[in-house]
Amino acid sequence: MLADDPTAGAVLAAMPCFPVPPHGRSPAIDGLHSARTSAGLAIGRDGVMYILRRPWLALDFAVASSMAGYLPYGSIGMPRADLRCGLIPRCHLRSVIDHFRASLPDEAAAFLFWNEATGAFAVQYPIIEHASPSRLIYRTPVMPPHWHMVCDIHSHGHGHAFFSATDDADDAHATKIAIVLGRLDRSEGPMMVSRLCAAGMFLPLPRGPFSGGSDDD
Repeated sequence: MLADDPTAGAVLAAMPCFPVPPHGRSPAIDGLHSARTSAGLAIGRDGVMYILRRPWLALDFAVASSMAGYLPYGSIGMPRADLRCGLIPRCHLRSVIDHFRASLPDEAAAFLFWNEATGAFAVQYPIIEHASPSRLIYRTPVMPPHWHMVCDIHSHGHGHAFFSATDDADDAHATKIAIVLGRLDRSEGPMMVSRLCAAGMFLPLPRGPFSGGSDDD
């Protein structure tokens, strides 16, 4: 039993914590790694690894370094951030950029979804309730069965691409790739910033989520 309070026990069960064995394998940690959807922590002699699985994402991220005291545990291993869904076809990014440019000078938004059953990607544009060059209010689309949101993209029109305090608040409890496009009027292509949002963390992406080419064309 993890806790004598049932609610507390459910919370701990949803985010379990397992020591890494010094030899052999841990079925519990292997279960976190292989699950379709999971979240948990692995504690090793060299730190603490946050393990997150979603149908489209496999993330292992070190959230703490090694402890001062001796722990008779094994190593947490190497970090990873892999798209289980694969790279997103670049044609979808180009379609979003065209849509954002057509919306100038106002800001705009788009979502990239992935279908777990078919492996297909699709772009969906939300219903806009208010748009201006400096503000955007929209309704987040409701995903049908088997679809997962991979990217949440919005534009800053003619302005620079950056994550605002409002973006930080909106992204704090989401698991997604967040992207902001700016300077859409540039002939050489827009500015783009991106990050992986997971467990309240904003993580740099080891590479862009789109297939082929540069992410700013």
